[in-house]
Amino acid sequence: MDKSASRATAPHDHAHCQSEALSRAEALCEERGARLTPLRRKVLELIWNSHQPVGAYAILDHLREGDRGAAPPTVYRALDFLMEQGLIHKLESLNAFIGCDHPENRHVSQFLICTKCGSAVEIQDAGISNAVKKSAAAAGFSVSRLTIELQGLCPNCGRAAA
Repeated sequence: MDKSASRATAPHDHAHCQSEALSRAEALCEERGARLTPLRRKVLELIWNSHQPVGAYAILDHLREGDRGAAPPTVYRALDFLMEQGLIHKLESLNAFIGCDHPENRHVSQFLICTKCGSAVEIQDAGISNAVKKSAAAAGFSVSRLTIELQGLCPNCGRAAA
């Protein structure tokens, strides 16, 4: 399992984690010729505020604290841009967003979502993705998008429940 799997529940310097994610995003957008506007950067910052998925309307509420003119289409356009650049992922089961740990490379990720504390961790296991794609191909199905979400208890909540 990817070492990042324990990052959301393990003690770490989250301010550094968030700062590093924002710096990488700025560098990647510059390399790609994509424009990380102040609004897009703010949305990304809000997503990286914790390792818990955040919904679009929660993001909108935070934006409205500083800008009464923020509207849903503005947030959704920023989210679309961030997803297109691979800087965030959408967790379909929660209709929420989480920062991408590896935005430099396009990839299929799996997510471990704690049903108790709400933390979500991105893992990458090519074996899982390949098995799903292989099974789909055997059924004659053409996969256009793949998101794998596993729900259960994180190590901290699992220990507390024991």
